[in-house]
Amino acid sequence: MPIPKLDRMDRRILEEIQADGSISNLELAERVGLSPSPCARRVKLLQDSGIISRQITLLDQKKLGLPISIYISVSLDHQSPDRLANFDAKVSSWAEVVECSLITGSDTDYLLKVVMPDMDYYQNFLLDKLNQIEGVSSIRTSFVLRQVVQRTEMPLNHI
Repeated sequence: MPIPKLDRMDRRILEEIQADGSISNLELAERVGLSPSPCARRVKLLQDSGIISRQITLLDQKKLGLPISIYISVSLDHQSPDRLANFDAKVSSWAEVVECSLITGSDTDYLLKVVMPDMDYYQNFLLDKLNQIEGVSSIRTSFVLRQVVQRTEMPLNHI
């Protein structure tokens, strides 16, 4: 489906549901100044076009006993399609990996963000999982001391 041209009302809808994905259609319609039926149609169009890809619930990492966030830079011995596919498949299956990106601009191939309950868990993750992936040649770890900005909302000021 083609991506619809977004207007000011679509932007307001997106801002509101990014801030609270559990908002009812009635409340959303009131906040953006529409009646419920047109509001629901616009949301459906945004979903069908893929602009709204899914709705999720955010959990408190620390309250779940996962106080440690770690960025891990991983280099492979070479970037063959087989090596990349194998790495992608392995890290995609691990729940501790909350983000993984193939990146450019450095000597690192991948940047992972993982969450852990403690250092022993991280040590086991590093030695028993990450180091065991064929082709991994270098791993550098950076521990998050303080989260300065963490947002899930996409900027919409360009719309």
